Amino acid sequence: MHELLTNDQMSTADALTIERGTPGIVLMENAGRAIAQHILSHFSDATEFLILCGPGNNGGDGFVIARWLQRHDRKVSVGLLGDKNKIKGDALQMLAAWQGGIEPLSVALVSGFRGVIVDALFGAGLMRDISDEIGQIFQVVNAQQNPVVAVDIPSGIDGNSGAIRGHAIRAQHTLTFFRKKPGHLLLPGRAYCNEVYTADIGIDADVLATIDPKIFENGPGIFGSWLKEPKVDSHKYERGSTMVLSGDAASTGAARLGARAALRVGAGVVTVLCEPEAVAANAAHLTSIMIRVFTSLDELRAILADSRIRAILIGPAAGVNPATRDRVLEILKTEAAVVLDADALTVFTDNPEELFGAIQARAGVPVVMTPHLGEFGRLFSGLLSSDQQQQGSVRSKCEQACQASQASGAYVVFKGGDTVIASPDGQVAINANAPAWLATAGSGDVLAGTIAGLLAQGLPGFEAACAGVWLHGAMGTVAGPGLIAEDLADRLPEVLNRHFGEM
Repeated sequence: MHELLTNDQMSTADALTIERGTPGIVLMENAGRAIAQHILSHFSDATEFLILCGPGNNGGDGFVIARWLQRHDRKVSVGLLGDKNKIKGDALQMLAAWQGGIEPLSVALVSGFRGVIVDALFGAGLMRDISDEIGQIFQVVNAQQNPVVAVDIPSGIDGNSGAIRGHAIRAQHTLTFFRKKPGHLLLPGRAYCNEVYTADIGIDADVLATIDPKIFENGPGIFGSWLKEPKVDSHKYERGSTMVLSGDAASTGAARLGARAALRVGAGVVTVLCEPEAVAANAAHLTSIMIRVFTSLDELRAILADSRIRAILIGPAAGVNPATRDRVLEILKTEAAVVLDADALTVFTDNPEELFGAIQARAGVPVVMTPHLGEFGRLFSGLLSSDQQQQGSVRSKCEQACQASQASGAYVVFKGGDTVIASPDGQVAINANAPAWLATAGSGDVLAGTIAGLLAQGLPGFEAACAGVWLHGAMGTVAGPGLIAEDLADRLPEVLNRHFGEM
């Protein structure tokens, strides 16, 4: 599993390593040397470098980088932010080891430079906003065509949240140490990091046992042991029966998108449930997916009494009305895993506690919610302080998703370009494989259906949600530019073949 460390956890990893006998100055030397080697490898034709150094340990890394680049006969300039007489600790020793000149960092210094810029100003643990004066330097860096390599994280990006602290430098390459941080994957930070590399600087992985990280980069390391090819002697109901509730006659497409995804991802039987007026529209488009009709809540209850049903999806184009609310509450009384999407969430905006209570009464049977930003804000607004709401979803997305999961009892898939999956037990995964062209109508319906199909096959809630989100991103990548939601599920065979082939 790809653990992500918060700023405090990374400080703990450093401290534990130092306690075990590796001096901090050795870690700094290792970090600077690793970045210099990366630069020499990836920018081999570059001859001139400008190292932007801050007054702390990030600046110390920068002095090491400057020294190593100079050893390889590169022309190196160093621009220092602040008073060099105030530098202390390991960074002071690295400043003393640097044999070249130092210039005050200024707009003029940056604007006149042509070459590779190394951003060693501020690390991931930045505790304050960047001033407008320093921000002017950042603006010049971002406006130029010079390649930029960031040490740890681009200056101005919060390592925990990915938020911009006033101003930020945009890098082409970002090199961090030991493990990535949430801010490398959360937006907008991810867009400022671009390609992120992780360097080994001598921290042993066993420190993670003490740190006990709860945030991970989403990927097969989380769900791979659960997502397996079916056994040769399995039958369709053993692979899982999935029910998807349709909207009215004019709103049937969303349910079909979800149903097709559930079937493609491996559920053995998928059925669309609809009222009589929606039968013709659904029947005109469905072949391997079955249709069952209900005319009342009692009839729906009778259908859902089938013990073979493993997962139920409700929400896509279901309608924001009392009927949807009643159906959600009835579905939550079953023993099947449930995916609540779109209208199944919005219909409880005025009384989320009713929904949360019904989820918490299920005694461990998983429920997965898949809200986008608007739905999340409406359903969970009571959980967030006014300050958190002003910060928005990017600044504290992991914290918000985790808090929502714990309050509701559901696994929460907080959708977006940086989808966050949270479990009631505090585990969080950040997804980073989704291409931008997934932002299209119906894409979320496919995601909800994929998760439902995985739950039907017996994946636990967190693993099913993580797998569904990751597979969804992979579908989008395979489908490529110009995709529409109807394309996605048909890319699942290729995506699953690749996954099984790499296991």
